[in-house]
Formats: sequence, C-alpha cells, structure tokens
Amino acid sequence: MKHVSILVPQGDSILSSIIGPFKVFNGANDYLVRTGRKPYFDIHLVGLSGTTDLYNGLFSVHPDKLIEEVKKTDLIIIPAVDRGSLQLNTQYIDWIKSQYSQGAEVASLCVGAFLLASTGLVNGKKCTTHWMAADGFRKMFPDVNLIPEQIITDEQGIYTSGGAYSFINLVLYLVEKYCGRDVAVFLSKVFEIELERSSQAPFNIFMGQKGHEDEPIKKAQEYIESNVDKKISVDQLAGLFLISRRNFERRFKKATANTPVEYLQRVKIEAAKKSLESGRDNINEVMYAVGYSDSKAFRTTFKKITGLSPLDYRKKYNRELTIS
Repeated sequence: MKHVSILVPQGDSILSSIIGPFKVFNGANDYLVRTGRKPYFDIHLVGLSGTTDLYNGLFSVHPDKLIEEVKKTDLIIIPAVDRGSLQLNTQYIDWIKSQYSQGAEVASLCVGAFLLASTGLVNGKKCTTHWMAADGFRKMFPDVNLIPEQIITDEQGIYTSGGAYSFINLVLYLVEKYCGRDVAVFLSKVFEIELERSSQAPFNIFMGQKGHEDEPIKKAQEYIESNVDKKISVDQLAGLFLISRRNFERRFKKATANTPVEYLQRVKIEAAKKSLESGRDNINEVMYAVGYSDSKAFRTTFKKITGLSPLDYRKKYNRELTIS
C-alpha cells in the first residue's frame, strides 16, 4: 500500500483541500475493493498538534498522526495554506525535504505551493498555483519556473495544482497514475469532475501588477488601461515617458513580469472577455472595441491567453445569450 500523508497546517488553510484528497483516495480504495482488488492507499492526516482549528474555530481537524510519528511516507499532500500562515508551519519544511530525499513524492494543492516552494524542492522546476497568487509567488520564489496557466505540473516526483477546486484534477491524476484509468474515470463520474482539464487560463482575471515602486511604469500601465481601444506601440509608450525603448522594456518586465507587448495584449483581451461575458456585440465588434483590426491576430491572441476561442468563451460565460 502507498502511505499517504495529508498535512493539516496550522493557521488558515482551506478545509476542502484537506477533506477532498481524503475522500477521493478513500473512494479509490472502495472502488478497488468492490472490483475485486486490494485497497492501494493507506491515508493519514498528519499535523503538528492534536487539533487544528479553522475558520475562527467553526471547524476543527484532528490529525491521526503527528509528523514526528511518521518516519517514512510515500506521498505528501500539502493543502492550500494561507501565505500568512507560512511561519506557523516551518516545522514541516525539513520533514518534507527529508521524506523527499527518502523517496516520497510531494503534491501541493493551490496556494500550498508556497509551503512547497519554501522547501527549495521546486527551485528550477515547474510549478503552478492559483492564478491570483502568481505575482506574489514570483516575487517570493524567483528561482521557481512558475506556469500559472496550467492545472497540473509533474516533475521528478513533485506535483502541483492550480487554484481552488482544481486540486481535485491533480488528485484524480494521481489516482490514475497509481491505480489505473478505470479508477480515475469512475471517481470523476462520482464526483462529477472533468478529467481532461489542463488549463486554468479560462478562469484567469488579469488585474495588472502594480505592487512595485517604478512610478513611470505604473503611469504607463495606467495609460494602457485607459486607452484599451487604441493601437499603442512600445516606442510610443517609451517616448511618452521619456525613456529609451530598451530601458523601458527592461524596467517594464522587471516591474510587471510581462513585456510591454504582453501587457498590452492582456489588457485588451481582458476587456474583450468582459464584453463577451455580458454584452451582445458580435465578435468583430468586440475586436474593434479593444483596438484590433486583424481578426486572425485577435483570435490567436485571445486563445493563447484564455485557452478558448472568443466564440467558445462567449458560450461558456454569457448566460444571457445562452438562455436566449
């Protein structure tokens, strides 16, 4: 059997990211037994203390093991633990590193990636997390290859998942890897989860990265966002703020984690998304309203950023048009 340690962090963490893996792995065991096979997972909740209170004491979790009692495990699940609670959970760091060095695999769920990255085990490796936490993650862990549009990463026995309830996709991915496709398919039907989701890009909301101190770059960002309907060149932006193009591009990338061209595209596509979600303009009208005149370029950029075509995006999110 595979020994699974689902961590129960101190402080604020998402209860569903503790319960969810517990239920899915137990569900896999039940299905294996029903189909004449042996259960595969030996599942434990592993904590730093005997009781952990969550949501201001409304809920409490009682781990059945403390980390000092677990000398060897095969799979560690790091649930979504609030960044503000990282300091309360530093005791896990050396334990996770030690277990990984002994052959354990490690999976982080959503913003559990922050605790995982604190171990140094993902330096130079691929990692994902909730898209809302991507900017903060990059600043804290610049040596990690963050790929926030992905739902799942898998590299050298380390797994990470995208935001919120997409952690279920990673848990099902692990079930399929260990137990087979039939078990994962059965559980996907029981929990009504789409198996083949690979991107969280359709859920991403681009809010711009303004948590920096470069005032001319902030003004450039504001100018872009206030002139979404216009065609704006990088040379025009650099000249507007009296900065050489090369220096402007370097400073912009450092401040926002996007090149000026990427930022222009993301701002325009975000405006197009909002229009497609709530308006009745056709695709070409939306395209012109955000400063595009080339329909192929607009559709290509839209799909690159969202993972969907403009038409598919509208079908997914525009309730008014779906009903009518």
